[in-house]
Amino acid sequence: MTTLDRRLHAYRPDLAEAELKGRVDALRFVEGVSARVAVPVVGLRPEPDLARGIDTELLLGEDVTVFDRADGWCWVKAASDGYVGYLPAETLFEGRPAPTHIVTVQRSFVYPEPELRKPHQAILSMGSRIHVTGEAEARGNHYVVLEDGTALFSRHVQPIGALDGADYAEIAARFLETPYLWGGRSGLGIDCSGLVQLSMLMTGRKAPRDTDMQAAGLGEPIDRSEIRRGDLVFWKGHVAVFEDPETILHANGYSMTVARENFEAAVRRIGSLYEQPTGYRRPVI
Repeated sequence: MTTLDRRLHAYRPDLAEAELKGRVDALRFVEGVSARVAVPVVGLRPEPDLARGIDTELLLGEDVTVFDRADGWCWVKAASDGYVGYLPAETLFEGRPAPTHIVTVQRSFVYPEPELRKPHQAILSMGSRIHVTGEAEARGNHYVVLEDGTALFSRHVQPIGALDGADYAEIAARFLETPYLWGGRSGLGIDCSGLVQLSMLMTGRKAPRDTDMQAAGLGEPIDRSEIRRGDLVFWKGHVAVFEDPETILHANGYSMTVARENFEAAVRRIGSLYEQPTGYRRPVI
């Protein structure tokens, strides 16, 4: 049988997703059940074990397909990028109304009612998807109201799809100073490929999750002399977004933040410790 990338194909000796029937060996094949993330952010792990590091993260309102539930864990596949892994069962819900809006600022507070002086109940990252049922005003501040009565500042959200076609490099810049987090994919903590992916998803563009996937198939390869805003530079295990031909934006383990850096300075710094850039690519914009 074919050996497939387990990050993107759900298969184990006992169980596999139905579309892999005939391609992998498994005792059972299932279609899976649709569900949606019910918490602000949750790590997706390669094994059902909180001691294992995260591969990536999913945000409130994102869709998944659940293939298995056991011992308090769900084995899922993310709708946004096809990533497969495990997350705690209590972080999902089924049958709730579809999201209508998306958070468009780096982070936003959820209040128990439309009143900023109330203690917040949660912090949502950019990219979180919510179901808005109404609007409210209190002391000149405008809020959107969710189905449970909680509220967010209306200027922090937009209807889903409102940013489609926008400049994803501008979105990436909104994450400046966000802490670096291996496997992170939110305004609370993010890694290099997560920054690229989430910024592109915000503007209606699909992108693979991991750096090797992006280097292999995101857009088209280009030469350094062709660089323009929105192009990508890759090192082994790292990616950065060109803000302009001389400046990059990247989540990195040197500053431990999303930082703006002169490209040639970054090449010298990274090259002295690791390697030179391995390639440049232009996403389909």
